[in-house]
Amino acid sequence: MTDIADAARRLLAGRPLRTEAQDRPVLPKRIALPVFASDALSSVAYAPDEILLTLAFAGLAAVTISPWVALAVVVVLATVIASYRQNVHAYPSGAGDYEVATENLGRKAGLAVASALLVDYVLTVAVSISAASQYAAAAIPALRGLEVPVAVAVVVLLAIANLRGLRATGPALTIPAYLFMAAIGTLAVVGFIQHLTGTLGQADSAALTIVPRSGFEEGLTGLAGAFLVMRAFSHGCAALTGVEAVSSGVPSFARPRSRNAATTLLFLGAILATMMMSVVTLARLTGVKVVESPARDLLRDGQPVGAEYHQDPVIGQLAATVFREAPALTLLVAAVTALVLVVAANTAFTGFPGFGAVLARDGFLPRQLHTRGDRLVYSNGIVSLSVAAIALIIAFDAEVTRLIHLYIVGVFISFTLSQLGMVRHWTRRLRDEYTREVRMRMQRSRLINTLGLAMTGAVLVVVLLARARHGAWIALAMMAVLYLVMLTIHLHYERLSGELAVAGPQEARFLPVRTHAVVLVSRLHQPALRAIAYARATRPNTLEALHAAVDDAEVAGLRRQWDELSVPVPLTVLAAPHHEITGPIVEYIRGLRRSSPRDLVMVFVPEFVVSRWWEGFLHNQSTLRLRARLLFVPGVVMVSVPFQHDQVDLLDAPLPE
Repeated sequence: MTDIADAARRLLAGRPLRTEAQDRPVLPKRIALPVFASDALSSVAYAPDEILLTLAFAGLAAVTISPWVALAVVVVLATVIASYRQNVHAYPSGAGDYEVATENLGRKAGLAVASALLVDYVLTVAVSISAASQYAAAAIPALRGLEVPVAVAVVVLLAIANLRGLRATGPALTIPAYLFMAAIGTLAVVGFIQHLTGTLGQADSAALTIVPRSGFEEGLTGLAGAFLVMRAFSHGCAALTGVEAVSSGVPSFARPRSRNAATTLLFLGAILATMMMSVVTLARLTGVKVVESPARDLLRDGQPVGAEYHQDPVIGQLAATVFREAPALTLLVAAVTALVLVVAANTAFTGFPGFGAVLARDGFLPRQLHTRGDRLVYSNGIVSLSVAAIALIIAFDAEVTRLIHLYIVGVFISFTLSQLGMVRHWTRRLRDEYTREVRMRMQRSRLINTLGLAMTGAVLVVVLLARARHGAWIALAMMAVLYLVMLTIHLHYERLSGELAVAGPQEARFLPVRTHAVVLVSRLHQPALRAIAYARATRPNTLEALHAAVDDAEVAGLRRQWDELSVPVPLTVLAAPHHEITGPIVEYIRGLRRSSPRDLVMVFVPEFVVSRWWEGFLHNQSTLRLRARLLFVPGVVMVSVPFQHDQVDLLDAPLPE
């Protein structure tokens, strides 16, 4: 069974790598931009959809303000980019928002940022892969209705690739990002040229009529309309996810690292803002319509379009409109968009395990997350991320619109706490700095981070108000649970560290006063004799064999055989009136401990080693129960003495003459 499991693991994960193969890549800006920005850039594939979809609740008239909502998102984006340019200069170590918050606001604030980022990593995979499955269905009609299985399959494939040690910084992974930028750029340029020349057509969905939801028949008037605009804005702010990835990847940049990271952030902001505004504006010009429930909310000639109508994403509809005469380009745009979404999800497979390892190192997560597998990757973190993302995809039916309500809450919590930490950082530094030029630079940085704090804090309030009843509470609950779990783990490790610490040389020289050896014997056979021989070799102060009597005839036979073979160890027989041997044995050993608390009791257990997996169900069950009970008895050591029935033991072979 072990060989089969090892072969399966090798097939999936590949051959082990030597530790020397582990290295940290050094990336120039042209490679770092697509590597760290693919998450943010890929948000163009779903953020415009969410703006238009939300505004569609109030009908066609409300959709006309979509460019203004997108412009508000771009303003926030510019502020966040400017703020994080200060972060990468002040904290180039790569720990990102977690380090900023912990160092300047304390451990609890850092833990809040950590829980928010962990949840965001999981949601990044779930949202990106769900959106990719929708674009795949748009490109390949046969996949329509199979979005959930496709999304789950892609997550599994990504997990296997990363378990094998897929290089997230490999040049091959930069190609999809550049292809996506080229595709959206070409779409925008051709679309706007067609608009200026009067040849831009209308999307197929432009002929449809949007049915306003109940309460929005009058458009965006009143308090309900204001909340709807806030929701659309909060959904559009999904475009900001991934910006923090650059600050976490500073150590991977070529020197000068901080300057190159800041320049990359600037490029990212400019490209993302251009793409976002281009897609939303073109959608407005071509009359693209997307709604939450097409069968109910879209009318054709006054009648609902029905369940047979398939609604493509915004970029898919734009490509079909702009490249109407070149269907191959439409298919290419959809395929490239799906591909960049998969690459964006893959960045989370790099970020989550690495960040989990940092938290495990600091004692907030199980230490297994800090251990690399034989492929030199954090295997446990990759598996944990995959399981969590798949659970969300299945629970939310791979629907981006439902998942987006959970998204970006954690992002803006980490944004806000990070900016608050940066304000305190500059304030503290200014107290000890007297050089005029340096003080002016610090004051400018503090002003930028203060503006970032005000902006991200305001957006966080908007997000919470707009999404509280639509699923944001789920993300907050997940963060709260993670926070409490990490705090509990940290307290456990601290308490255990205190208990395990050696106070002085007296404890280092501590030895038990006496050792008592007990060999458990069910019947007298070779495994039992082997265990007795091993126990005698340890030279304990006392040694006895222990048998729990279930059947009087068996006990009589055991005593007779014991005397015939002259076994040089006394045999103690315990009464087991209820035909249950574990309890009497455990109580007897507890009694040995109570009689002499400073003594050590060594329990030798003969264990039959099986050669086939199914044989494990036929042997050693009593041994497993005893081990589970004695594990919690202080001062007791369990010694398993294996007996391989199909192998020759060299200790039993005759000595050469």
